[in-house]
Amino acid sequence: MSSLFRYLLKNYGFFLFFSLEIISFVFIFSNNSYQRAKYLNSASQFIGSIYETYSSVTNYFNLSKVNSRLAAENARLRSNFKLRPSDNDVIPDSKTFTFIPYDSGYFKFVSAKVVNNSVNKPYNYIVLNKGGKDGIKTDQGIISADGIVGMVTNVTDNYSLGLSVLNQHWSVSSKIKKSNFFCSLYWDGKDYRYANLMEVPFHVSLQLGDTIVTSGYSSIFPEGVLIGTIESFEQLQGENYYDVRVKLSVDFKTITYVEIVENKNTTEINQLEKLIQE
Repeated sequence: MSSLFRYLLKNYGFFLFFSLEIISFVFIFSNNSYQRAKYLNSASQFIGSIYETYSSVTNYFNLSKVNSRLAAENARLRSNFKLRPSDNDVIPDSKTFTFIPYDSGYFKFVSAKVVNNSVNKPYNYIVLNKGGKDGIKTDQGIISADGIVGMVTNVTDNYSLGLSVLNQHWSVSSKIKKSNFFCSLYWDGKDYRYANLMEVPFHVSLQLGDTIVTSGYSSIFPEGVLIGTIESFEQLQGENYYDVRVKLSVDFKTITYVEIVENKNTTEINQLEKLIQE
């Protein structure tokens, strides 16, 4: 032990410098959005390759469940979407199809595998094994066979990083399917299985089990993608809105495969919204 103390005392200058460097980098990445974005891009590329190797081993023991979920996903696509005919009537690549969901415009879906995911932090992120080479861009939605998952925030050549519904920095444009009442879904950071509906006034008719879906007011998701069902609601004294708890349809602890959604009309929509802002 005395030898260790002598060694630390002899080299205290190096250890002090090293500690100050770490603190400096923490402050830089915490308080500067540009440096933080650069760090996330670089880190997701490196960490993504590590987690992909790890997940390939763990996913082997989940093949039965994965196959079942993929079969359910194929059935959902056949039921709810139809293939958009191309200009030359050429069948598109099997990995990337363009569909007409509901009546909300053209969307393109790219399948991806989850290589890292967290559920127990205030701001949870998800790493996918598809990136810029696959046509993935920021601000694209992420869904699964069970419902909405999140949104892409950073992209490298081979990987993409997205924030999940379990992130207190983000609220999801939602609606109550039965009444078409528009509202927002927000995760309070407590339980990965539940989230809350915001600004639902008392005059809105609610029932346990009511379905909550995406509103279609955002260009990120198609209208009608499942989010969850109402688990409970109550009128709090002195408040003007219900306290509504929603059980999320996606189990974020077992999610393996997802689809990244590109709205083909995003550019046109953004141009119009820019005119309104100006």
